[in-house]
Amino acid sequence: MRVTDQEKKEHAAAEVCTRRIVLTGFMGSGKSTVGPLVAKRLGWRFIDADDVIAAEAGCPIPEIFAREGEAAFRKRERETIVRLAEHEKLVLALGGGAIEDDGTRAMLLKAPGAMLVHLEVELETTLRRCSGTEGKRPVLADRANLAGRYARRMPLYREAHVSIAVDALRPDEVVDAVLRATRLG
Repeated sequence: MRVTDQEKKEHAAAEVCTRRIVLTGFMGSGKSTVGPLVAKRLGWRFIDADDVIAAEAGCPIPEIFAREGEAAFRKRERETIVRLAEHEKLVLALGGGAIEDDGTRAMLLKAPGAMLVHLEVELETTLRRCSGTEGKRPVLADRANLAGRYARRMPLYREAHVSIAVDALRPDEVVDAVLRATRLG
């Protein structure tokens, strides 16, 4: 786990009253797998922001991308995250690109009671874990730009309160690491 001095300060302040855990990371990092497990251990609720966006739009995310474009999707995503981030006793999984929005990222880092946890995964792990899901993952389908997106997002993910390397961990081990990092388990 890589933690800077600034992250330690923010973490110390947040740990006093962590009321929600927000999972971020590149696709295939395990946010949607680990999130429900963390929530179950804490007796909290789990929400995947992408599921809410798709339900409210009445169509899957690839269709939103195709019909409205990425910019419109990101606006919809930001509004959804801001609304969901107000909930207590919540584990919230973000879509992989949500971290690129400066306002969303700043809000999650400063929101009282929110702990932003980055599940760090190598690009090779993403490709292995997500193989065959290109139809459901618009960003993965764009292989020509995938490595660039990964490189652009990684420094943003690492601004999270905590980063946990998850490539070699089983889901239950990631849950344990998240609970240790948030001092909730």
